[in-house]
Amino acid sequence: MKLESFWQATAPAFTGAAKESLPSQADVVVIGGGFTGISAALNLARSGVSVVVLESGEVMSQASGRNGGHCNTGVAQNFASLVASQGVEQASRFYRAYDEAVSYVEQLTHEEQIDCDFRLCGKIKLASKASHFAGLREAWELMRRTVDPEIELLGKEEIHREVGSNDFHGGLLQKRGGQMHMGKFGVGLANAAARHGAKIYPHHAVTGLERLDGYRHRVQTAQGEIVADKVLMATGCSTEGPFPWFQRRIVPVGSFIVVTEVLGDELLRQVLPQDRTYVTSMNLGNYFRTTADRRLVFGGRARFAVSNPTSDSRSGEILRNAFSTLFPPLSKARVAYCWGGMVDMTADRLPRAGEQDGLFYSLGYSGHGTQMSVWMGRVMADLLAEKTNQNPWQRETWPALPGYHGKPWFLPLAGLYYKAKDRLS
Repeated sequence: MKLESFWQATAPAFTGAAKESLPSQADVVVIGGGFTGISAALNLARSGVSVVVLESGEVMSQASGRNGGHCNTGVAQNFASLVASQGVEQASRFYRAYDEAVSYVEQLTHEEQIDCDFRLCGKIKLASKASHFAGLREAWELMRRTVDPEIELLGKEEIHREVGSNDFHGGLLQKRGGQMHMGKFGVGLANAAARHGAKIYPHHAVTGLERLDGYRHRVQTAQGEIVADKVLMATGCSTEGPFPWFQRRIVPVGSFIVVTEVLGDELLRQVLPQDRTYVTSMNLGNYFRTTADRRLVFGGRARFAVSNPTSDSRSGEILRNAFSTLFPPLSKARVAYCWGGMVDMTADRLPRAGEQDGLFYSLGYSGHGTQMSVWMGRVMADLLAEKTNQNPWQRETWPALPGYHGKPWFLPLAGLYYKAKDRLS
């Protein structure tokens, strides 16, 4: 078993890194070389804006290359709960933003000819307990009336035709859910941005950030400094660097994933005959899908811990036991890849984007970032280029988490809380 991301291990090489030294000035400096930052850079470069991307490691080396490979419509929360907290108009706006984000990812794969196995296959949220089905029904009724007339509620008999397991009691099918190879997409997106003129600098961690006036900043790295007319923060849950305001508002939560050896069509048809993306209804649930070369990708918050080799390995064993229990035909399947990644979680599990003290930012995707980060890269590029403002995530306030300064000391307590909720639900 390799302790590395399947997406990163099987992606082509990124060939678009800037060869020259860091320039002294740029219209826009983007901090972070993941989906948000690279998508923003691509769109800015297309508009003739001089843009520099600074990435502390390799391009697409963090959440963008370490996720579960889903590209789905729908918000992170139960839609009925979101309507209760935000109102139907705002909740519908958020939902439609995710729908548009999936369409934009699909559009980019065609425009830039990115070979990444993208396909729309539908997403099913699976009721892990009989008591959870009522919540899915409530969400289905509301969503069908307001935002998604094509959504389907599947009963227990119907779900058995979708998933070869006796552990589920129904499901909610959103037909525009999709998937792709995250590494191939990310590298293809980065190479496209470089072709259009974006200057991308891997291994250029930002060590200092000084506001000069208005939106102008001096950005310092170990390899030199650059003055930017505008700066976009696209760092996800980074706990490193001179970004204390953001680090008090984003909580890094570990999510862990395994990918099996190649299983073949016949075996996968037994367990996932409709070949969609899937997520369970538990708070500490699982998400899974197949790959183009016929493996199972199976993930979840197996442990409430940060990602490191020891934690990843322990989580891998938990996940292997979980998919073997759900799908007995896979009990002898060997795990080929195992890894963890950090989810940039906000308190309400909704993204945040806008401007703070002269810095532009788009962060906090809370485990639903693949599609939204790519789309928000375009949205923020339009905002930075002073074209349009289509940002749905600007809020009047974004309070810091009480007692939190960037180190998630409370994760074990959160894990116990959600385990208790799952037992009692």
